Formats: sequence, C-alpha cells, structure tokens
Amino acid sequence: MARDDRFYAFIIAHTPLPSSRIRRFCVEKRSLRALAFVGALLLCGSLYGFYGLTQQAAHLRTEAENQYLRTENDRQRRELSELTNRVEAVEDTSRKLAEKSGVTEEVLLPGTGGPAFPLDADSFAALENKMSKLERSLVAQEDVLRDRGYTPTVWPVVGKLESGFGGRANPFGGGSYEFHSGQDIEAAWGDPVVAGASGTVTFVGWQNGYGQLIVIDHGGGLTTRYGHLSHIDVFQGQAVARSEFIGRVGSTGRSTGPHLHYEVRFNDEPVNPLQYLLTTR
Repeated sequence: MARDDRFYAFIIAHTPLPSSRIRRFCVEKRSLRALAFVGALLLCGSLYGFYGLTQQAAHLRTEAENQYLRTENDRQRRELSELTNRVEAVEDTSRKLAEKSGVTEEVLLPGTGGPAFPLDADSFAALENKMSKLERSLVAQEDVLRDRGYTPTVWPVVGKLESGFGGRANPFGGGSYEFHSGQDIEAAWGDPVVAGASGTVTFVGWQNGYGQLIVIDHGGGLTTRYGHLSHIDVFQGQAVARSEFIGRVGSTGRSTGPHLHYEVRFNDEPVNPLQYLLTTR
C-alpha cells in the first residue's frame, strides 16, 4: 500500500483480546494544523482578555484612589481657606482694637508679609500656631480695653431708643430728609448722663445743633459726644472715668423735647453708636 503523507493514521482497539476489532482513523494534517492554530488563537484571546480585565481593575482602583486624594485635597484646601480667613479676621480686629484704644506696643501685633508659597503639613501646623498666637493677642488686647475702659460700651443714659444713626425724616416737618449722625435716647429732663468710656474732656459748651455739648476723647481717634444737655458737670481738660457722671439730660439746641443725642466718632467721622453699646443697660 502506498503511504499518503497528507494524513495521520490512528489505530484503536476495542478490547485487549486477540480477537478484538481494530479501527483505523485518518486525520488530515492540514485540518490538524488548522485546529491547532484555532486553539492557539483562542488561548491567546483568553489570555489577552484576562490581561485586559486585570488592567481595567487596576485602572478602576487607581481612579478610586485618585478620587479619594482629590476629595482629601479639596477638604484640606477648604480648611486652609477657613483658617486663613480666621487669621485675617483676627488680625483686622486686633488692628482696629489697637487703633481705637491706644493700646501700648507690648500687645500690638508685629508686621507680617512676603511672598506666598504652597503649604505643606509643617507649614499648615505653623499657620495653626500663628492663629493661636493671634487669638491670645486679641484676648490680651480685650483685657487691656476692659481694664482701661477706653471703648464706649456703657449706655450714657437710661432711656428709650428713638431716632437712630443714618437717614431720617426731618423731625421738624417739611417732608425733607436728613442724615442723623448719632443715636437719640429719650429720657426725662435732668436725668444723669455718664461717660461711655474713660477719656479726656476736649470740649464743653454750646454748639449749633447740639445745644449744650460735651466731647470726650478716648484716644486712638475715638471720641464721643453728648448733646442737648441741660447741665454740664465737667470742664475742658478733665480726665473722666468710665460711667462717671458728666451732666444732665435737656432739650437745648435743635431739639423737639428732652433726650440725649449720643454720638461716636472715629477719626472725626460719625459711626453707628449701637455697635459699641452693651446689650444690657
């Protein structure tokens, strides 16, 4: 029999006995190679798919980590912004308190400045430390103000709040409007008037619009005015203490009835007195 190299021959016996039947199978070599090629393709495809799944899982894991880092970074940025705002607010408040009170240099804050650089963990801790120092300095300034009594937080007379600071209708009629530079406090004729804070009397006497007037300088550009008085009990140049009696309520000058015109000025500019007054009288 001639040999055909195109096929692979396989002989299979059904039983181990001598009389067993023998079957012969032939597989074409070309088909076997094609089958092996397809199997190799399937194996490669499976391996590539598994590799893709592992890469996708790694990508998802990396993306989750990046999202966490972004969230953490945003949180730290917000905390840093809030802390910076606190520092700026304390510095501004501290500076204003020093200007208004005449506080001596031992409690004034040093000047700061220079280029800005990104903050790391150590710098963030340094900023926290700076915040604590500023808050302690502010408390020290408040203690000085409280001890010296330079801020006008005392009600100058017991009475009812009437016309306030700002625009108002002309109290004498006519339908016009005017700017009111102080706070009117209704009180009975002759009621005692006290100094809103410690200071030095810089003016006593008559002034147009105010009638009988007392002006007290509290230092740092801060002054208070007490108008429409019926009686003045202090003299120019006198040092007065917080809550010290200085005169009596009247209706002198441009006034429609007994009351105290109380005015607070900073660098000779009128400001709203209510921001300085205590909530209790």
